[in-house]
Amino acid sequence: MSPAATSNGVTDGVTNGIDGHYQKLEFDKFYNVINNDLTSTSKTRHNINPATTEANAEVPVSTKEDVDNAVAAARAAFKSWSKVPVEERGEKLRAFADAIESYKDDFAKLLTLEQGKPLAQSYHEIGMACTWTRAFSTMKLPEDIIEDNEERQVINRYTPLGVACGIVPWNYPILLAAGKIAPALYTGNTTIIKPSPYTPYSDLKLAELGMQIFPPGVLQALSGEEDLGPMLTEHPDIDKIAFTGSSSTGKKVMASASQTLKRVTLELGGNDPAIICEDVDVEAIIPKLAILSFLCCSQICMMIKRLYVHEKIYPDFVKAFVAHTKTFKVGNGLDPDNFIGPVQNSMQYEKVKDMYSQIPKQGWKPALGGDMPDLEATKGYFFQPTVIDNPPEDSRIVTEEPFGPILPILKWSDEEDVIAKANNTKMGLGASVWSKDLERATRMAKQLEAGSVWVNSHFDVAPGVPFGGHKWSGIGTEWGVQGLKAYCNSQCLWLKKTV
Repeated sequence: MSPAATSNGVTDGVTNGIDGHYQKLEFDKFYNVINNDLTSTSKTRHNINPATTEANAEVPVSTKEDVDNAVAAARAAFKSWSKVPVEERGEKLRAFADAIESYKDDFAKLLTLEQGKPLAQSYHEIGMACTWTRAFSTMKLPEDIIEDNEERQVINRYTPLGVACGIVPWNYPILLAAGKIAPALYTGNTTIIKPSPYTPYSDLKLAELGMQIFPPGVLQALSGEEDLGPMLTEHPDIDKIAFTGSSSTGKKVMASASQTLKRVTLELGGNDPAIICEDVDVEAIIPKLAILSFLCCSQICMMIKRLYVHEKIYPDFVKAFVAHTKTFKVGNGLDPDNFIGPVQNSMQYEKVKDMYSQIPKQGWKPALGGDMPDLEATKGYFFQPTVIDNPPEDSRIVTEEPFGPILPILKWSDEEDVIAKANNTKMGLGASVWSKDLERATRMAKQLEAGSVWVNSHFDVAPGVPFGGHKWSGIGTEWGVQGLKAYCNSQCLWLKKTV
């Protein structure tokens, strides 16, 4: 039985799970979560399933009043939540992870219907979200004794900021929400989650599930349109913005947050290079590289976006890469045989179409694919994976992040030159080097300008490892102890031993 709507459009809140009584979540109705009440709005909207372009359920369109109410509830809850022992906050996060896991089938189907990714990839994302949440719940913020003598002791410690806001993108809405919720709450902050307008459903359910675990005002979520983000980033009573999205929007978030000197963490776009040396076992690494180029329809900021292959192995490599990529089936994510789902939304579909349209205009040579999509025929935002054979270094396909299943493979011969080309971008999120010679690969990797650099892998992430970008790929880091510190003020405590 779902909560009944009241006359003012606000639903009666479910009984808090802290007391051991709560209703089973339903995954066909969606609400804002404000102060542990499920609320709606007079105006609603819906998103579509990108595999079919059919409408998904209605969601609220939050107003300034909703924002003010959520912030006031978060501010009030912070007073008590910040005093809850960190061990107890960790216990509640582990209970939250257990609760998410108990609904993994529902979340996985919902995620595929709203985001488009294949069901197996949805299950993987949910598993990662649970792993991340549990991992944060056991991390230790350091309390460093800087000085200790007969006269005084000086301690460097970390205290929570207050009210945080997590702005979540549409490519990994569950994992990236969990990666903002867990460190914020564990460090004693309260948080408001703003999902992407393109993928509001899973994040609203995460917050609704949180009502069973956390006190009112600790974890809230607001759905809305494009004006919701600025309402939050400008709000004077929000202390921290954690944003994941494009570099262009990140600049706007930073400018808006600066009006009230909010703390910001920005995880932005990438244009990741992977450098393949001539000594690799081509057949062994091709399956890994193909997955790392086309997973989630290439809609991951740390996917391989530029593949530099040594000229000595280039022809054989391209042939093998194309052959393996041809095995990836494209289609609705609910079909277990499909590996590449649709591009997530109409805006991105048009951007990727524009990149495909450049193939004949610029004379790029497709080694695979390259055909323009037919929405009328496919009924969804599908593209066949495309590989561009050795385009010019100044091509858009090389200099821009397509965020769709089109990949340039480029030829190199000189080590110094290929490192310079890999670094010749305003982005600096990830990069990798592949070689049997670990010493050589490490030497090359240390020269790459990116926040995460891998040798013989790409897109490896872990909750205990800080994640962030260089240059236009971000400011600050998420995850790991550094990520916890990003939700805290640094405080130096001077203890005079004698008066």
